[in-house]
Formats: sequence, structure tokens, C-alpha cells
Amino acid sequence: MPEPTGRRRLDQPRQHSHRLGRLTPNLDSESFGSMAERLARFLGTGRYLFWQTLTVLVWITLNLTAVTLRWDPYPFILLNLAFSTQAAYAAPLILLAQNRQDDRDRVSLEEDRARAAQTKADTEFLARELAALRLAVGEVATRDYLRSELDKLREDLDGTPRSMGRQPQSASDRRSVPEQ
Repeated sequence: MPEPTGRRRLDQPRQHSHRLGRLTPNLDSESFGSMAERLARFLGTGRYLFWQTLTVLVWITLNLTAVTLRWDPYPFILLNLAFSTQAAYAAPLILLAQNRQDDRDRVSLEEDRARAAQTKADTEFLARELAALRLAVGEVATRDYLRSELDKLREDLDGTPRSMGRQPQSASDRRSVPEQ
């Protein structure tokens, strides 16, 4: 929905218009962000601390002992300025890297929640299907049920006179036995 001219929404970034006389660098935010993350990761390593400590020690040693190389005398104002400049750039880069990590974590969490919801729905579906199968199997004749019914039928057949089928029967006996 287009916004009326003159009114801007504060929750959305402005669309940059290219005006004459206004020079703005065209930076790819993704490549700048990944560079900031690499730099922030490097600033948190022991290697960086080692090289920074070595640089400071060399700086102080040269400025205290070398007579001709004293470019930053004792209060070391230039060294202090270098540290201040480094801190001024390092803090926003670290925050940028943290924000990018938060965004990745948020996307990952949303994917995990969606996957968990799908897994739960699948599990509930399978539980319902399993319950339906149990009910259906309860109504199906099982092997044990068929065996017990056949045993009963055999007992019923064995309960009839044993002479049936073994010895010839008289005509009167044949009439009393129901035909099959």
C-alpha cells in the first residue's frame, strides 16, 4: 500500500533517491557485515592480543630508549589516540557482528519451531493412525481366535458317534445323522 507523500513510516527504512551533488558510497551490506564479523572474530583471539601487546611494547620501548626515534614522547598521546580510534571502530563492528548473529539465531529458532510443530503434527497423526489400526485389528480374526474356533468345531465333530465314517452304518443310523 503506497504511503501518501509527505508522511514517512518510522519503522521502515527510507528509499534512497539519487540526487545530484550527493555522493553516497554504494556498499553491499552483506559483504560489509561478513567483513565486520571476520574482524570481530579476529579481535577476540589470542593472536590479536599477542600482536597488539607486542606492538605496544615495541612502541613504548622505542619511544623511551631510542634517542632519534622519539615520535611519541612519554605520555604517549599518539598511542592513546590509536587505541581510542581502534575502540571507536571495534565496538560498532562487534555490535554489527552480534546483530547479524542474532538474526541468524532468530531465523534458526523459527526454523526449529516450525520443524518441531511439523514433527508434533506428524506424531499426533501417527498416533491417531496407530489407534485406528489397533481398533481395526481388534475386529479382525486372529490366528489364536481361528485356532480356538477350529478346536471347538473339532470337539463338536468328535462328540458325534465315532462310528461315523469308520464302519458302515445301518439305514436307521444314517437317517438320524444330519447330512452335510
